[in-house]
Formats: sequence, structure tokens, C-alpha cells
Amino acid sequence: MLDVVQVQNREPVLCSIFPLQAAFNFSVFLCMMYYFTKTLNVGIDAAVARVTEELKLVGFGILTEINVKETLKSKLDVDFKEYRILGACNPNYAYRALQTEDKIGVFLPCNVVVEDAGNGTTDVSAVDPVASMQSVNNPNLEELGNEVREALKSVIEKL
Repeated sequence: MLDVVQVQNREPVLCSIFPLQAAFNFSVFLCMMYYFTKTLNVGIDAAVARVTEELKLVGFGILTEINVKETLKSKLDVDFKEYRILGACNPNYAYRALQTEDKIGVFLPCNVVVEDAGNGTTDVSAVDPVASMQSVNNPNLEELGNEVREALKSVIEKL
């Protein structure tokens, strides 16, 4: 079973929960972060431009850009902070994943979130594909998941 838990004031993490026998009355949590993140000292537009350029360097393009603030304002008439979801895709990785597991498309593209963190800073976060693929029972995706993880992690680190 997978769940998101927060432990001792840390970021929420994706966990596999393994309940032990009722006699022990506790569960074991195997946890991992489900994203990589970095705070930049730039505005959101500059952060979107920087992450887009870094993604290109490792073969990713932006398929979609969702402006959550505008969408929520137009659909619900509510105010929300600047928040963009970039749908990043590396065609080579996507093709290999789809050849291995045709339903993996439910996890594509790889999302990158760019959000106003206040005080002139912006958080940029990318999904950890290994965490996402924990629910897929296909060991043939492990190597590919690790490759994509390293590519996205390097993008975030270089920002």
C-alpha cells in the first residue's frame, strides 16, 4: 500500500506501508521523496525560462504549460499564488517506457512545478519518476526510471 506521510516536520514523502502482524501493532514505512526541488532567487517567468533551457540540455521539451493561478481564477474565481505546471517530455525516454509498459502513459509527461515561494523567490520541483513507478509492477522499468531520475535531478541541481 502507498501513502503520503509527514514525519517530524519534514516534507511529505511517498511511503510503502507494510503492516506487521496485529500482535506487533505497528507498521513499517519505506519512504522516499516524490520530487526534487530547489529555491531560486528569481521571479517565476525567469525560473520557467531557466528550467526550460536546462531541460532542453538533457533532451526534454515542454509539451504543456498550465498556469494554475489563471485557471483557478477563471474556473472558480479564486485567487492563488503564481503556480505553473510544465509537462516535460524526453521522446527517447517516453518511447522506451511505452515499449516496456504501454499503460505507463498515465505517468507522462514528467511534471515540473514552478511556484512563487514569496519574497522574490521561486521553487522549482520535478517529479521523481522512481517514486511514481513504485506502483507499477514491472521490473523492466527500473533502469529507465533511474536514468530519468538522474536526468531530472541534474536539471534541478543545475538551476
